[in-house]
Amino acid sequence: MTAKIENPAWFIPSGVNLAFSTRKGGCSLPPFSSLNLGLHVGDDPQKVLANRQHIEKQLSLPAKPAWLEQIHSIDVIDADNTQVHHADGSYTRSLDQVCVVMTADCLPVLLCDEQGTEVAAVHAGWRGLCDGIIEAAVHKFAHQPSELVAYLGPSIGPNAFEVGSEVKAQFEAKHPQAAKFFTAHIDANGQAKFLADIQGLAEFRLALLGVKRVFKDQRCTVADESHFFSYRRDGITGRMASFIWLNR
Repeated sequence: MTAKIENPAWFIPSGVNLAFSTRKGGCSLPPFSSLNLGLHVGDDPQKVLANRQHIEKQLSLPAKPAWLEQIHSIDVIDADNTQVHHADGSYTRSLDQVCVVMTADCLPVLLCDEQGTEVAAVHAGWRGLCDGIIEAAVHKFAHQPSELVAYLGPSIGPNAFEVGSEVKAQFEAKHPQAAKFFTAHIDANGQAKFLADIQGLAEFRLALLGVKRVFKDQRCTVADESHFFSYRRDGITGRMASFIWLNR
């Protein structure tokens, strides 16, 4: 089931609402069972739309979310525009406008200011994260980065995210300090690989910007098959969603 986050260990400003969906509670059939929210993965569109309606009701969303066609870019659009955009993040300062991103191993990043007046949602796959999707979202805010709060949702964990040396090299080309988030690893075929900590990389990039408050849901989407879709684990699968919105 999916519910608004009410974690006493997390600072969530008054008027800010956020939620991370799981794969449970929908009507999609295998391999998309059951709360698949992605229209682009091969599932029955009517079942996906029913799932979306279900979660809108379950979360008491004030409006339909600003769904995106995600393309692993660094584009962050204004969620108030009702058209569906090819982008990987959205931002708003409007009450009752819902920002949303979909994931199935990639990292969802939700952002707000400490006063609860503006919010954004970001889809951070490794390409977008490396290229600057978080920076693009932070720069949309009127508040200074030191006044922002970030929430990192469930994603592929540091023990499951196997990447090649070229991925490590791309992050190091941006910031040499990023090397500490990669651990040398030998894969099942005896090939030299690395295990990457995508949440650690995101927190590092947020810190460089000046964002000091970062809260993390460290559940691994690959390891927890009962709760999460995982593209790395299953290939053909559904998508979860991460939501953030303002109300009073």
